[in-house]
Amino acid sequence: MKNLKKWLALLMLVAMVFTLTACGSKNDAPQAAAPTDAPAAGSSESTAAEPAAEEKAEEAAPVSDHPLSATYGFQWMDPTAPILNEKGAQELSFRVYSSKNASALDYNDMKIMADLYAQTNVQVNWENVSESVYSQQKNLIFGNKDNRPDAIYHAGMGAGEIIKYAKRKVLVPISDYLDYMPNFKKLLEERPDIKAQLLNVEDGKIYSLPRIEEMGLLQSPNLLFLNIAWTKAAIADGAVEGLTEDQLKDGLSLTAAQMEQILTYFRDHDMNGNGKTDDERPMNFVYNNWQGNQCDLYGMFGLNDNLEHRVVVDEKITYTVQDDRFRDATNFIANWVDQGLIDKVSFEQSQDNFLANGKGLETYGAFYWWESETVVSNPENYIVCSPLVGPNGDQTICVSNNPEISTGEVIVFTSCQYPEVLLAYFDRYYDPVISAQINYGPIGIVYEEERDDKGMLVQKPLPEGVTSDELRLQNAPLGIINLGEYAWNNVVHMEPRAQLRLERLQLCAKPFVPGNVKPCPNLQFTLEELNTLSNYETNLNDYIRTNLIAWLMKGGVSDDAWTAFQNDLNGKVNLAGIQKVYQDAYDRYTAK
Repeated sequence: MKNLKKWLALLMLVAMVFTLTACGSKNDAPQAAAPTDAPAAGSSESTAAEPAAEEKAEEAAPVSDHPLSATYGFQWMDPTAPILNEKGAQELSFRVYSSKNASALDYNDMKIMADLYAQTNVQVNWENVSESVYSQQKNLIFGNKDNRPDAIYHAGMGAGEIIKYAKRKVLVPISDYLDYMPNFKKLLEERPDIKAQLLNVEDGKIYSLPRIEEMGLLQSPNLLFLNIAWTKAAIADGAVEGLTEDQLKDGLSLTAAQMEQILTYFRDHDMNGNGKTDDERPMNFVYNNWQGNQCDLYGMFGLNDNLEHRVVVDEKITYTVQDDRFRDATNFIANWVDQGLIDKVSFEQSQDNFLANGKGLETYGAFYWWESETVVSNPENYIVCSPLVGPNGDQTICVSNNPEISTGEVIVFTSCQYPEVLLAYFDRYYDPVISAQINYGPIGIVYEEERDDKGMLVQKPLPEGVTSDELRLQNAPLGIINLGEYAWNNVVHMEPRAQLRLERLQLCAKPFVPGNVKPCPNLQFTLEELNTLSNYETNLNDYIRTNLIAWLMKGGVSDDAWTAFQNDLNGKVNLAGIQKVYQDAYDRYTAK
């Protein structure tokens, strides 16, 4: 009788395991245990107001007790071991939808993806589309509950979209699965600031995976470059006061008066020696572009401006357009436009036109851009300058809100059968060695098999006729990574271009940002706050943009027009309401 009871107990246990089947594309697979608050695997979005996926499930099981461990060898703690065994590799797979760069290989054909499969035994079938196709199909994918992929890579999810689909139980709450993600879990523990940028304000959970590439480059997207030979000619003719040829080195600080004298000389002379005096462009930029824009010119009046005109000063969300110095700076810059010192094409040209016009015969006397090397054919003919010193002695620089942490990069749908397996796989992307290959390309194509004496990845010589950008775009999927200080010091060297730019920023940008000024970080908003931004922020931005370009192109802003502008900001465009939304969100961010 005792033996019979033992056999019955064993049969019941086996029956329990094999009845936990999923309803996805792979049959006869045990269902994974979901952590607390996660939707039951295999569930689909219900047409009822509250779908069945809301039901509470058991806490994440340890490796030995996990239903997938016995059959498929599922493990996540040892990063050197596969996540699944051979049976899991053969019987489980995931559909991941992703846009990709036009130059990139299909992700299924990328070596880095083959290497990841060899390391993890997790089979991912990539469905690649162009970025334009994804933007057109995005809503259709979310709306089609019967045929969603398991996840979207390069998802580009905004805070409002995450709140919307989290409420509908369409998205997996990734924060419920952190026990399966040792790399990501450690990252959140060490960087509460990153965690604060990911948390959904409505329920305190995380629904997307971020891209983290911290180089310290994005805060200052503009640098001022000056033509050395042209400036030497101006100095030799006595056109510039208080400046010698010996001073024409990287880091040069010019006053606004000196720059005006230099630009005037460029305007009036045949600087490139082609017999014409009307093809020189004294100062050039691309108006309202993410890089190389007009914002640094406002630093002459002590303003750390940016494209949103929004910055954090003394922990307060501050809009530069409310400061009277913004009016003074606008009038000063408009005068340079009027005089032909700033090329009017700067307000009309695209980034591509700007770059094309910089090649060949030199036409640019001074310009703002990320780096000189991409703009002009002979970058050695230009120096990088510190911010201009304004008429009142102010010298500061743009503080951009371009984030080095991109949220919403990857989301997982609740229809995914085994989210913990897919998330354990994505967690490997946050290993810095994998991150480097995701971002730049794989070992064997971009990097040597052997590392250097410091244990860092070594770049292979470029194939003949191929640029580093071409090689990277073809072989690197980009997306979710974690490349920060540790990685740059211990795993992978910054690209030479990035190193050069960092050196330039250390010399000509970072010393000129006041300690009480910071960019506005990624912030998470409540649904009510998002509604306020949706109702007013686009109108605010359009109103500022329309007025500003008119002022800059048509001689400046009068006192009466400035007063009317301020009244509108405080009235019909509701800047105060928008400012409060950002301040409340920022206060929550800093409190975490």
